[in-house]
Amino acid sequence: MSRHRIEAIVFDAYGTLFDVYSIGALAEEIFPGKGDALAQMWRDKQIEYTRLRSMCDRYADFWTVTGDALAYACERLDLPTDEVAQARLMRQYRQLTAFPDVPAALERLKRHGLPLAILSNGTEDMLASAMAAAGVDGLFDHVLSVDRVQRFKTAPEAYQMGPDAFGCPVGRILFVSSNGWDVCGATWFGYTTFWMNRAGLPEERLGVRPVMAGRSMDELVRFVETNQA
Repeated sequence: MSRHRIEAIVFDAYGTLFDVYSIGALAEEIFPGKGDALAQMWRDKQIEYTRLRSMCDRYADFWTVTGDALAYACERLDLPTDEVAQARLMRQYRQLTAFPDVPAALERLKRHGLPLAILSNGTEDMLASAMAAAGVDGLFDHVLSVDRVQRFKTAPEAYQMGPDAFGCPVGRILFVSSNGWDVCGATWFGYTTFWMNRAGLPEERLGVRPVMAGRSMDELVRFVETNQA
């Protein structure tokens, strides 16, 4: 159970609402036999770069980081450094497929009267494109990009945007992410957390646990409804 009655919900975007590995289909079309490997390495390097840049105070926006990670992954996998192919992949990243359970679940949460937000490493432009492509752009009260603070998650400055936006204590905000490291950071910061563990991964060994975990948006909605009753 949550520690407090939930007053608002904050969602991570990439991997939680939008499937970062759906890019693999286009990657496979462009680089047959290497699509899945490229999608995985691209994502791993993207997150690594956000951490390095935050630790060293060398911020560059998420669009730049994503492009740099793609260039690295292509070279590492010995794929042709074709500017046209990379441009196609970057355009597709702006329109990632939403997980099938996302739109209906967001609508259900809105019917409960809960304000919703996205808090993401993505730029505002990237997030606007992704939400429009998924048909969920009218469902969020706030879209919070770390560009505002120029520090990627898990920096405290990034997480602080949630309580600042909603004007309520952080413990009354439910933070939802599919990324274990993100859930750990948000829990440390003080959020009530739900780990959307879509892949069935083991918990991170960091001495902290989410308040609740589940495999789908439906489980999240049931958790919220239980705590709002």
